[in-house]
Amino acid sequence: MKKQQWIVVASGLVLLLSLYFLGRTKPHASKTPAAQAAADHKEEQLESASILETAKSRLSPERQAWLTAKENSVVRGDVAGQKIKLYDELAAFWKDSAHVFEPFMYYLGEKSKLENSEKSLTFAAHLYLKQLKGVEQHALQVWMANQAADLFKQALTLNPGNDSSKIGLGSSYIFGASGASSPMEGIQRLLEVVRRDSTNMYAQFMLGYGGIMTGQFDKAIERLNLVVRAEPDNTEAVFLLAEAYERHGENAKAVQWYEEGKKFVQNPEALKEIDKRIKALK
Repeated sequence: MKKQQWIVVASGLVLLLSLYFLGRTKPHASKTPAAQAAADHKEEQLESASILETAKSRLSPERQAWLTAKENSVVRGDVAGQKIKLYDELAAFWKDSAHVFEPFMYYLGEKSKLENSEKSLTFAAHLYLKQLKGVEQHALQVWMANQAADLFKQALTLNPGNDSSKIGLGSSYIFGASGASSPMEGIQRLLEVVRRDSTNMYAQFMLGYGGIMTGQFDKAIERLNLVVRAEPDNTEAVFLLAEAYERHGENAKAVQWYEEGKKFVQNPEALKEIDKRIKALK
């Protein structure tokens, strides 16, 4: 398992380059989009225990010993309260000392489940969704989607009417979380929201994302155009729209939106990559 930095890049630049210039949303060439989506959905999933053990094995013996002692420190008394404190300490360790994202998020999520606060549950769930878009290993991406889905489900028991959590759960299914027959079920959940509220740009954006993942580029273009009209500074939507046009074979439109996206990018190396993409499309 490849270690992921815990830090969420605020500019979105690393995520954008990994997603849009390395082709992570492109359907498998030898299968129809629907068939590939179903195959990906059924892929063997990673277990939390194995992810934690792999991360732990890469630490120094001293840190491993410290972690083992910490993990075994809850024995009796107010177990739930002790676990909340323990998970907070473990999350802080993986974030601030080890700088490994997966165990940091795991313990943050487990702490949120015990606290049973809608705010903490949705914060952790959305952080998983934000980070998983740039993950290269599909099985790891599915694990993160599963973690997010569990958190959104618990949040929805506290507030069943929260559209943001409904969209989050549907998005988790798009990325392969268990509990849905295919990513298309996740898209249907998002559609339930936009049918009630077409101005919900979070749902429209995720529908656009899901359209690209399932090869429905025309639908993705329709949704993403709505988003960029409503939110012209939405960098992620701008680049994703360029990607959708490119996948759909509309090179002139793709170039237009890649050019539009350049105004959000300050990094010279990233600008070079965008210019290469534009040149290839002309």
